[in-house]
Amino acid sequence: MKIRLGQADATDIALLLFLATIWSSAFGFIKIAVETVPPMTVTAGRLLLAAAIIVVYARLRGHRFPKVPGLWMKFMLIGLFGNALPFTLIGWGEETIDSGLAAILMAVMPIATLLLAHFFSEGERMNLARIAGVALGFGGVLVLIGPDALRGLGDEAVRQTAVAGGAICYAIATVIGRSLPPMPHSLTSAGALTAAVVLALPMSLLLDQPWALSPSADSVWAIVVLGIFPTALAYIVYFAVLRRNGANFIAIINYVIPCLGVVWGIIFLGEALHWRAFLALGVILVGVGFTRIGMRKTP
Repeated sequence: MKIRLGQADATDIALLLFLATIWSSAFGFIKIAVETVPPMTVTAGRLLLAAAIIVVYARLRGHRFPKVPGLWMKFMLIGLFGNALPFTLIGWGEETIDSGLAAILMAVMPIATLLLAHFFSEGERMNLARIAGVALGFGGVLVLIGPDALRGLGDEAVRQTAVAGGAICYAIATVIGRSLPPMPHSLTSAGALTAAVVLALPMSLLLDQPWALSPSADSVWAIVVLGIFPTALAYIVYFAVLRRNGANFIAIINYVIPCLGVVWGIIFLGEALHWRAFLALGVILVGVGFTRIGMRKTP
């Protein structure tokens, strides 16, 4: 007997869970990487490795970029908001905050996407359920950041706000990505990652001077893992699942990643999260649930 979720079969569900696992693991590896390597260089390193893998993959598939005016400008924007900037913000935030908290904050990404799509995408207007979801999502962030957000933003709250800013960057990249012309998904990944390297690598060389750093072996291996699995491999699996089942099925992952991110932080990094973190996670996930209801009600 086949296990199915809507039109998805057991293979699709397994791929989705695999994708959630490697994406959620990124927060723990970022935490290890930034212990001895500055966030900008962590970003540049993982992007350089991932871009090399995806470009080779696209070439082996025989794919070539279409000659479309403005295509590389869109790739630059996606590379900035989808990779270079959020990777750096999350890395900077995780220098002091737990990886589990970072994973929870990233759960606002689909909520921020809906808010941006209301203004910048046709046919994706807000309705009552979506408005409730957005309100709950940002309410969850306020619960997580806590009273410090109202008392002048201490360093911890600023770092958490930076991670939430990374989630908003992902939302911006998603809205921009919807305007890309049809092309093989390997090319979309290769273009975005190449553009991100062009943006991140010079900043790393200029600001961090990586040749003068003394990274630990753990940090180096963490960067390699980040480049191969949560970046390059995740892109390939993501687009494979997207082709088979569409965006609505992929959206289920927004429930899974923050929960797994919290679990990995507790098991492998010995993080002890405050009760407020679990309350915030619950509020945010309820908000995501409301936005999903709103999507079903919107033609």
